[in-house]
Amino acid sequence: MRHNKSFNHLGRKSGHRKALMASLATSLILHKRINTTVAKAKALRSYVEPLVTKSKEDTTPSRRTVFSYLKSKEAVSELFRVIAPKVAERPGGYTRVLKTGFRQGDGAELALIEFVDFNEAALASAPKKAAKKSTRRSSKKAEAAPAEAPKAEAPAAEEAPVKEEAPAAEKKAPAKKAPAKKAEAKEEAKAE
Repeated sequence: MRHNKSFNHLGRKSGHRKALMASLATSLILHKRINTTVAKAKALRSYVEPLVTKSKEDTTPSRRTVFSYLKSKEAVSELFRVIAPKVAERPGGYTRVLKTGFRQGDGAELALIEFVDFNEAALASAPKKAAKKSTRRSSKKAEAAPAEAPKAEAPAAEEAPVKEEAPAAEKKAPAKKAPAKKAEAKEEAKAE
């Protein structure tokens, strides 16, 4: 039973586990992808993602906090200079875990963990899907508008200048009065 076990202890004492996670996180940050077991990859994902979120704000306290977890100056500078700007728009989910099979010796399930924004193959196919930003609603309006536009353009062109001049004059008049009232109010306040 797994009563009250909030994370995978990976069969190690806490000091050994922290060192392992720091080492795996440093390798992941420097190489952008690593091969490991599924259990370690899942544990690493929950270890690295808060650090990436912390790196979005490039301040001395956040650098010190990240360094206390990674214990590598090169990894910290890589995280803040290269990775953080690239994932700045992403609200979370910076890594992905892909299962790759089983290890020959002991049959352990292996996985590849990588940063989502640094996979060139996935990014090459993504712009094709991301290029289409229209929704159904806007595409229907776009299709309907050209069909109706030639009929409506001629009458609208004749009436438009007459309708636009009258409201514009009305809008200008109240705008001039408002600053005068403020100036009078300030003068009265000074007089008192």
